[in-house]
Amino acid sequence: FLFLTRQTLIVMSRRVEYDLRNAIYSHYQNLTLSYYRKSKTGDLMARITEDVGRVRMYLGPGIMYTINTISLSIIVISTMLMVNPALTLYTILPLPILSLIIYWMESRVLSRSDKIQQQLSKLTAFTQEIYSGIRVAKAYVREDDFANRFSKESTAYKRYSLRLIRLNSFFFPVVMLLIGLSSAITIWVGAEKVIAGSLSIGNIAEFIIYVSMLTWPIIAIGWVTSLIQRAAASQERINQLLLEVPEIKFLESDKTISAAHIVFDNVSFTYPHTGIQAVKNVSFELKPGQKLGILGSTGSGKSTLCNLLPRLLDPDSGSIRIDGVAIEEFGMENLRAAIGYAPQDVFLFSDSIKENIAFGMPGASLEAVTRAAKKSGIHDNIMSFPEKYETRVGERGVTLSGGQKQRIALSRAWIRNPHLLILDDSLSAVDTKTEELILSNLRSARSEHAEMSIIMVSHRISTIQDSDLILVMDGGEVIEQGKHSDLIAANGYYSAIYRKQLLEKEMSVEE
Repeated sequence: FLFLTRQTLIVMSRRVEYDLRNAIYSHYQNLTLSYYRKSKTGDLMARITEDVGRVRMYLGPGIMYTINTISLSIIVISTMLMVNPALTLYTILPLPILSLIIYWMESRVLSRSDKIQQQLSKLTAFTQEIYSGIRVAKAYVREDDFANRFSKESTAYKRYSLRLIRLNSFFFPVVMLLIGLSSAITIWVGAEKVIAGSLSIGNIAEFIIYVSMLTWPIIAIGWVTSLIQRAAASQERINQLLLEVPEIKFLESDKTISAAHIVFDNVSFTYPHTGIQAVKNVSFELKPGQKLGILGSTGSGKSTLCNLLPRLLDPDSGSIRIDGVAIEEFGMENLRAAIGYAPQDVFLFSDSIKENIAFGMPGASLEAVTRAAKKSGIHDNIMSFPEKYETRVGERGVTLSGGQKQRIALSRAWIRNPHLLILDDSLSAVDTKTEELILSNLRSARSEHAEMSIIMVSHRISTIQDSDLILVMDGGEVIEQGKHSDLIAANGYYSAIYRKQLLEKEMSVEE
């Protein structure tokens, strides 16, 4: 019987664990950027690992031992009743007390288990953050500070865990005391019945054996109770996650982008959890094959504007149209397949250079990868590495320089041959010579692919001065727009920045 229950329930619990973990991961994929901005990575990891594992422990061993306990208790108590009903009642008299103790413990175990899981999430998140920023910590000699903070979080986790352990350590001795009390009652009452001639000594021995057979089921009640409470706390955290509704919903649509004719009409966006209005009433038109340059100080809304096009964010008001179609009417795959996006925050996977570039077009040949790398001016650097395109870049591209990472990210966007290429400050870490090469290749790409539109964000006017339209942003608003020559003639913010950068360039040449 035990073999069959293990085969059924343990296997079932593993399958549920597999399905639940996949469901959580799939839900993670559907959640929008705003959710990840307010959540810690460690907490997300804890839900898909620790919490799922605790639910599995309840569905597998928890249910299995519950069934085993109930079955064995029914069989043993029925047999005891057949031997001597009166002695049976005396023997199981302590069991209601055990039920009261379990009821008393239930809420306390749940509360403490929930606090343990919350603290574990904080500890995991902090540890992940330390590992991600280890180079900064070492550069500023802050190892001791991080060690103290880790010790503080770890101590809190230990404190919550010990509180639960103390509660459990109280439970099991009480269970054993009640079992011992049952044995004592059995011997006492049984002895009186033996003296009265209504029971044999063998029956007393038989009852003591039955009590010992009930020992594990009674102990299992406490263990299973702990599993149930931990699983309940974990399941509540999982439910909170699964009930998170993605803020951005895509339609099932077969509409495609053919020319990337982009129109922004009074578009505004406010970050919901901070209240910061990053984009305010922005309007412009970018025709197919044109280049849009965006200039502005840090925090002026440039990156937010770029994130609106692939619908990583959705505007609060106004409308965005591509090829005359509202952006909300495109399916996710059709919309994003037409966009090559190199974000400001470069992320490389811990894989080869080839795979990182081919990430933009799964299944891309080495020839296509090489062609994209040449356009981005990174090919010669790659060929100087011992393993060339098979070189592993390490976690987040740790083995590469900032400029090399930017150019690989640019290659990833370029390999798609997109209708719309978005470069969010993607040349900030490259030298002037490499920048000129990339800009020249961009001009060639526009002539080869007449309908490819380009949006380029930069702090350097030299990068965007050949744009068909330039937006100058400040505080989320477009304060100036037009061509380079028009903006210079206007003698405003753009003109002042241009003169300043021109002077800096002349001074660097003289040096």
